[in-house]
Amino acid sequence: MTQKILVVEDEADLLDLVVYNLRKEGFKPLRAESGEKALEIARDEHPDLILLDLMMPGLDGLEVCRRLRANEATADIPIVMVTARAEESDAVVGLAVGADDYVKKPFGVKELVARVRAVLRRTGAGADPSRKTVRVDELEVDPAKHEVRLRGVDLVCTPTELRLLHHLVRNRGRVFTRAQLLDKAVGTDVVVIDRNIDVHVATLRKKLADYGSRIVTIRGVGYKFSER
Repeated sequence: MTQKILVVEDEADLLDLVVYNLRKEGFKPLRAESGEKALEIARDEHPDLILLDLMMPGLDGLEVCRRLRANEATADIPIVMVTARAEESDAVVGLAVGADDYVKKPFGVKELVARVRAVLRRTGAGADPSRKTVRVDELEVDPAKHEVRLRGVDLVCTPTELRLLHHLVRNRGRVFTRAQLLDKAVGTDVVVIDRNIDVHVATLRKKLADYGSRIVTIRGVGYKFSER
């Protein structure tokens, strides 16, 4: 089945360029020139991935990302944030509100297509069919259904957060460096910034409430999920 990519970009020329090249590479591109239209198409079409411009009039990319993650119908769609702003703080904010990856303008078309394919490999339904549901006490992580449940209540997690949590819980008690978590849970082809894993861990801790403290920081090393 042809994978659908929603391209959200208010610059008409750039939107045309990206859409043309995605179609040439075998994808089915969907287009939105505003945040409002992006939310509508995401709900109706449920694309396999969203390329989301950060700086747009009206609803900007951060707000669109927040709303997508807050809606159960769109929460599991991988999001790649695209922006001309190059500061690391922008990448941190984008990751914190739920983006799975980050691309800076100007970008090469081949680079962008490669990034799209890489994210789809990591997040697609067939990305790792051997992964199974893991449970620890009152927490359950089901990668196949993209579900995280705590005490029977569904938690809304991004694809990256789910992979990271699944990896830590499945290997609970074991300490992983940030580099190992980037490789195993996030992927070596993401935009790597110093705080990449730290941002995802921080958002997971908030969502897990009292269970968040079980993601333990090992100073100078990385993180582990504690047995108790």
